[in-house]
Amino acid sequence: MRIDVLGAVRAFRDDGSPVDLGGPRHREVLARLVAAEGRMVTTDSFVDDLWSDPPARAVGALRTFVAALRRALEPDRPPRDPPRVIVTEGPGYALRLPREDVDVHRFQDTLARARRNPDAVTDLGRVLANWRGPAYADVTGAAWAQRERTRLDELRLEGAELRARILLDSGEGADLVADLGAHVTEHPWREPAWGLLARALLRAGRQADALATLRRARTMLVDQLGLDPGAGLQRLEADILNGYVPPEGARAGWAGHGVRLGPRTTVDLARTLALAGGDALVHSRRDRLAAVQAAERTGDLSLTARIIGAYDVPALWSRADDPEQSRAVVAAAERTLTALGPDGSADLLARLLATIAVESRSADLSHSELKRARQAARQAEALARDLADPALLAFALNGVFLQTFSRPGLAAVRDRIGAEILDLATQHELPNFAVLGRLVRLQSASALGDLLAAASHAKAAEQLATTTEAPLVPVLTRWFRARVTAARSAEAGGPTAATAAAHYRAAEDALRTAGMPGLHRGLFPLALLGLRLLHDRPAPTDPRLDWGPYRPWALPLVLLAQDQAEEARAALLAMPQPPHDHMQEAMWCLTARAAVRLGEHAIAARAAVALRDARAEHAGAAGGMLTLGPVAHYLTEAEACAGAG
Repeated sequence: MRIDVLGAVRAFRDDGSPVDLGGPRHREVLARLVAAEGRMVTTDSFVDDLWSDPPARAVGALRTFVAALRRALEPDRPPRDPPRVIVTEGPGYALRLPREDVDVHRFQDTLARARRNPDAVTDLGRVLANWRGPAYADVTGAAWAQRERTRLDELRLEGAELRARILLDSGEGADLVADLGAHVTEHPWREPAWGLLARALLRAGRQADALATLRRARTMLVDQLGLDPGAGLQRLEADILNGYVPPEGARAGWAGHGVRLGPRTTVDLARTLALAGGDALVHSRRDRLAAVQAAERTGDLSLTARIIGAYDVPALWSRADDPEQSRAVVAAAERTLTALGPDGSADLLARLLATIAVESRSADLSHSELKRARQAARQAEALARDLADPALLAFALNGVFLQTFSRPGLAAVRDRIGAEILDLATQHELPNFAVLGRLVRLQSASALGDLLAAASHAKAAEQLATTTEAPLVPVLTRWFRARVTAARSAEAGGPTAATAAAHYRAAEDALRTAGMPGLHRGLFPLALLGLRLLHDRPAPTDPRLDWGPYRPWALPLVLLAQDQAEEARAALLAMPQPPHDHMQEAMWCLTARAAVRLGEHAIAARAAVALRDARAEHAGAAGGMLTLGPVAHYLTEAEACAGAG
């Protein structure tokens, strides 16, 4: 038996024939057991990992998946014989296979051997070549798999660089130029890789290209990070200028203790770039993660904690732009927090906890992750208040704000948080957090239907943006003004629906290049749907509309607009519970409207219960960017439908 997870999850029998593992859940169960590396995975852990909102019969479903996998992996096992591959152990299950029969375990073991013994370089090249894509590639959306992918990707890069160094140290490596060139292009902040590429060029007799490579590395480090190259690159450059080729056994610069990585400068630059939006925002997130990973490699816990906590860029939206990257940052923060222990510096602990709360965007989390993020937010706030550090408290309150989407109807709570952030920022000259405070209050006023107050906050945020160089602010306030136009289009004498749609489209054009896919995707179709609901018109049915994460809740109404009632009913019955994000009231209102139209009394009753505390708010308006109208309208309909059942 052989199992591969470095790519899509698959299994093979001893004769090489593939095993039919079943559906996505079956493969995820097997993959989760592989990731445990022979340790037992409890039933509770499985349920949390497989479902963000576990169904009532989750444990029974898990047992069904395990039973099917056992039949697939051991088809000839007599019925009364105990399983040998997936075994029951205590309150869970474990995988019992030799490590050499699982590609990821074989890879990790070979890498560990190569670190100790260069003679393992051939085996290292072989296991690196066995990668077929990202680890657990077909286990999408699972937090545990995303964390494992991030960890294994880092090991893969380390393995590629270790193999190159060993070959170059042994006098080989001229044929590595193409691979190392692609490597530094994709990972330009890995300084030792530049030295390896230059050494490979030297082995190939290309001294001028080797020197040009080192100068290109110097230019990138100085111009973009404010760093001089490390000692290893400087020595290699001097050697080339002096016509000296390193002896066969000489070691090139290598990431580890004592190697200059410069993560502090990187993260400072990333913070600055993040406020510029667009490509700069995308690059800042990437560079920030690279700085965190570089800091972790130094083994300096205090440095790592400072680097992780230094990226205190205000965050406004409850859905991450790059969920996998956010999870990698959270995982690094959790590792550092654990290593520091409860006796660590209160300032560092608070920053790590605030980072966990801010990066754990509520729309993307499982139940256990949500619980942890909210706990981290409360702990960070308490520590920051004790320290009397206004900047740290503003950052911690940002995390508290992002964790206030546990249920509908909390706009007033968020407004109080926004008011405190704004007060802190005004008193202590924290302009970026002053912008955040204004935008939080704009969102809250929009959700509560106070458009005059929201407009005042929008104007103040725009004025601040001119001095803080925050071009994303007018992108967001443009959406707010389109939301106002849409609301007024439903009033007597107001603008036409076509005018409101045109305003939404203009706002969409500005958002498209803002570097915020977590906010952008699906927003425009949802705005158009809200506009149609305000005017009691059917949902838009243009197949080119990308509904993004909101598709499950829009689909029943889209199908009803196409006179496909039974398909709409099936979509409604399959509809998941809305995630805990800015749009949860909107998703519950869409659920209520579809249930009412289809006469699904039980679903209408469930929506009514969820919406009851949000009666005074406006659906979809919690982000300050669109509206489906007052929640009260949908709630009244849902209650009437539920009562009729």
